[in-house]
Amino acid sequence: MRIVIADDAVLLREGLIRLLTERGHQVVAAVGDGDALVQAVVNHRPDVSIVDVRMPPSHTDEGLRAAVHARALVPATPILVLSQYVEVSYADDLLATGVGVGYLLKDRVAAIDEFLDALARVAAGGTVLDPEVITQLFARRRRDDPLRALTPREREVLSLMAEGHSNTAIARTLVVTDGAVEKHVRNIFTKLDLPPDVEQHRRVRAVLAYLRG
Repeated sequence: MRIVIADDAVLLREGLIRLLTERGHQVVAAVGDGDALVQAVVNHRPDVSIVDVRMPPSHTDEGLRAAVHARALVPATPILVLSQYVEVSYADDLLATGVGVGYLLKDRVAAIDEFLDALARVAAGGTVLDPEVITQLFARRRRDDPLRALTPREREVLSLMAEGHSNTAIARTLVVTDGAVEKHVRNIFTKLDLPPDVEQHRRVRAVLAYLRG
């Protein structure tokens, strides 16, 4: 494979160059900042790029932002991001760019065969996520899911709303009064943080929240 490496840590960068070269791959560029990464991807069109999330000047998310920019200029260019820590928001941003992406903790590089397998899968258009990243992504989404606040009955009502039923039809289906359904609907709006608005608009927004959940 033809590979670009972007990491400002010289020792890790040189170590990756040696490892990949010994395994028969060609490192076409090894750079230390985001701008250089974008330029290398545009110039070399590599089979895959290995990118550190945190690079100069602020050492926050320059690497990730550069990777997203590179994929915008060279669509679907495979990117394997390495990070010292789990940065859940960064993982979400990366996954939103499509297939051919990976997010691994730097510790995984020590497991050489697993690392090279992950790199090959990303280069082939696959998606590879570190197990710890997966754990934290699911944990955050569970915490952020507003549907968790709904009671089982409110979920039933919302499900029937999603099917397009009116309050009267929902009451008939659940064998309850219209007033009971109206109370459930008000509770749903409150728990999903949908302030007073045109009634139908709130119903649509509630249904969208249900579908996303």
